[in-house]
Amino acid sequence: MPIDQIYKQYNLTDDLSPNLEFEYIELHDFFDRDNDNPYKDHTHSFYQIIWFQHGNGVHYVDFKEYPIIDNTLFFISPGQIHSFDRNTNFDGIILHFNESFLSDEQSSENIFLKYNVFNAFDAVPYYTIEDNSIERLHYIVNEIKIELNQENSFAHHDYLQYLIKMFLIYTQRNAHRGSGISLCINNAANRTFVQFRQLLEHYYKRKHTVKEFANELNISTKTLSNSVNESSRSTPLKMINERITLEAKRLLLYSSLKIKEVGYELGYDDPSYFVKFFKRQTGFLPAQFRRLKIK
Repeated sequence: MPIDQIYKQYNLTDDLSPNLEFEYIELHDFFDRDNDNPYKDHTHSFYQIIWFQHGNGVHYVDFKEYPIIDNTLFFISPGQIHSFDRNTNFDGIILHFNESFLSDEQSSENIFLKYNVFNAFDAVPYYTIEDNSIERLHYIVNEIKIELNQENSFAHHDYLQYLIKMFLIYTQRNAHRGSGISLCINNAANRTFVQFRQLLEHYYKRKHTVKEFANELNISTKTLSNSVNESSRSTPLKMINERITLEAKRLLLYSSLKIKEVGYELGYDDPSYFVKFFKRQTGFLPAQFRRLKIK
């Protein structure tokens, strides 16, 4: 079903050449270039890394407020709705890149990076960088800036992809997520948990039960539950429900779909069941929530 969105969705080809899938921009240039748009709720079809090197303010991501402090890294995935407060006294950089830079089909390491650093809706969307790690990340960013001027060089796309992967690996190794349990790829339960995140992101509109996801992973529901609990102190069903609820909120506030159409979009053939589910999860009827003014 095509969705008529009532917020702005940005694509890398809006302002760039169709062949360019990557952008580097200084934060102050970003706010100057995009005028009032960063302060309005919006989403992207691409991935975004925001490195707030200096400054303070608030970053709004999917109905939550996050304080901006020095050397905070935000990782915004396609579909996430976010905006900034009007304090633009920031130093830092933004990296934009399309899906092709972050394939999740090649290795367990790639899956871990994509669905732990990015696409981790159940965790906060930012990391903080220790002082002893800043120089290394600056080095990687500088290499990215240099490579962007080598468009006709051999393996240009691949080299940018490697540099982004280096940035993410270094973040995974050395930065600290704002809250939650640190995950390790060498831990079997953590690997299973991140694979569950991956499947959940792909299938939450079609699969709503723990058993369905356990079957996709070829494990028992008990093994899945134990892995999720060890990795997040949560349960698979709670995460499934939270992911569906998050998307329902996005669609209710930022699309013109009727409430029954939101239910259909999320896999509920019976509109009344969706209404009951949403009320149970949020305390609001969908129509009540739609009328709320939430930043």
